[in-house]
Amino acid sequence: MTDNRLKSHLADLPFDRRTLMLGTTAGLTAVAAGGLTMLTSQPAMASPQINKPAPDFTAVDSNGKTQRLAELRGKIVALEWTNHDCPYVRKHYNAGNMQALQRQAADAGVVWLSVISSPPGEQGNVTPQKANELTQSRKASPAAILLDPKGQMGRAYDARTTPQMFLINAEGILVYMGGIDSIPSTRADDLEKATPYFRDALAAVTKGEPVKNAVTRPYGCAVKYTTS
Repeated sequence: MTDNRLKSHLADLPFDRRTLMLGTTAGLTAVAAGGLTMLTSQPAMASPQINKPAPDFTAVDSNGKTQRLAELRGKIVALEWTNHDCPYVRKHYNAGNMQALQRQAADAGVVWLSVISSPPGEQGNVTPQKANELTQSRKASPAAILLDPKGQMGRAYDARTTPQMFLINAEGILVYMGGIDSIPSTRADDLEKATPYFRDALAAVTKGEPVKNAVTRPYGCAVKYTTS
């Protein structure tokens, strides 16, 4: 497909075109069955795998505390890649859906970590103070907000979009990765119609049950990684 035809096709898809990387050698956009898969420029590395140990990480949170996955062994951990300026993220926060999931997780003893991998100068990058202000203003309740401006954690998890969700069981095994739900749109009225993939996964894992749809297609704004 030529570049012009690709751009024309993308214009018809329900994605904010400002979030897409078009006409560059560093960014590839591939149309997949049922929607769009965005491949951003990242160094080649092993992708995380379901039912395998989750990639370890060490990251500093918005309060200056170092968070390590190894120290969370014995607890279920939810990872939410986020970008407050992304319209797909705003859909879930403005409608209260993300906050409801965070409360559900907290009530079940799950450690919810929001991750910001946006580098300086890119959409979504925030100071620690701004990250905390956003949490308070949106009445969000993650256990911590991890700041990953160099993209080390994001690359380890092959995080491509915001929002993108991961779930790690108490043994440190990755049991879910993918989209928050099944409808890739910015419309809040789609929430009731969508299959709530992550909500279902969270409920299953907290009950000690297998996740029915362990890998799903993420959607949203592309994570822009630093090249330095």
